[in-house]
Amino acid sequence: MDVTPLVSKGRQLVESCGDGTLKTSGSVYPAPVIAFSESCFSPETFQADESGFKISREVFQKSYGPLIMLFGAEGNTRLIPEIEKEFVRQQNCALNVMNTGTACRTFNVLCVEDRRVAAVLFPVD
Repeated sequence: MDVTPLVSKGRQLVESCGDGTLKTSGSVYPAPVIAFSESCFSPETFQADESGFKISREVFQKSYGPLIMLFGAEGNTRLIPEIEKEFVRQQNCALNVMNTGTACRTFNVLCVEDRRVAAVLFPVD
């Protein structure tokens, strides 16, 4: 019995993470990425500090308005200032912070289910 899920054409799936890179649908990214079910990109200026963290705003500018936003950053939840968390909540979007591997697997499951999801993923070593 084949239990492989059917994936809609054009869906982005995270194939692997590790060795400082993320691989999504054949593309390899050595830097953090923002992934959507239909596209993935690495912002040119991706700062992860208190003063320059505007990732959630990029997600909502580039997207159709995800209902779920995953944040994969190896357990460093302090990367997301409270003001950013509040911004995501104001967009009627659930924010889930987890390690990168878990975020990648969760993203893939939600994409297969055709859910409106976005993920901010930091590569791991």
